[in-house]
Amino acid sequence: MILLNSDCFVGLFYFCNGTIIFVKFTEKDQMSSFKFIIARKYNTAFMGLLSQLILFILLIFSSSCRFDENKDQIESLNWTDRQINYKLPDSMQTGTSYLSVYSQIYNQTEHKVYDLTATVSIRNTDRNDTIYLDGAEYFDTKGHSIRKYFNKTVYVAPMETVEIVIEERDEDGGTGANFIFDWRIKPGSSEPLFEGVMITSFGQGLSFTTHGKKID
Repeated sequence: MILLNSDCFVGLFYFCNGTIIFVKFTEKDQMSSFKFIIARKYNTAFMGLLSQLILFILLIFSSSCRFDENKDQIESLNWTDRQINYKLPDSMQTGTSYLSVYSQIYNQTEHKVYDLTATVSIRNTDRNDTIYLDGAEYFDTKGHSIRKYFNKTVYVAPMETVEIVIEERDEDGGTGANFIFDWRIKPGSSEPLFEGVMITSFGQGLSFTTHGKKID
């Protein structure tokens, strides 16, 4: 018996009475989803050659699924480093913006969904002035608060973009997830821009965007 472990799947490859059996777990963290692939019976000599060939192919596939974690992993944003330790003037203009995001989307019927990765983009469109965020709260489809990303005012520098990533495996938001952002700017400064980019690599792939709306 051979245990095949890769970034894409975990599988067992073994022989049983002259039969090749490969048990493939499609997700490493969900071992309940598996697939049996059973080859026909062959004579002993051919089985030895066939087993070596199959193992070689599986090892190549396993290595091709690996990726450079240091390159592909997005570093988490440290909101604490962005907290301000001074009082903002009362003359600041305040606002609240709503952004719809989708951590899931329906496919074919209301009983089948695809999981999506969502990138929430917070953009300061002003060349000179800093914007300030008093809150960024994530809600699910039913309007229940999932998380608040910070509890003290943070800054976004002129022309800077900061991002919040909702991972594909994070299904809590569902098909009707959304964000509420509370912000402050100097009078006459450009208002912040909020965008969502949703993507999935399932099948032929899918991507689309949403745009924030000022509600207060």
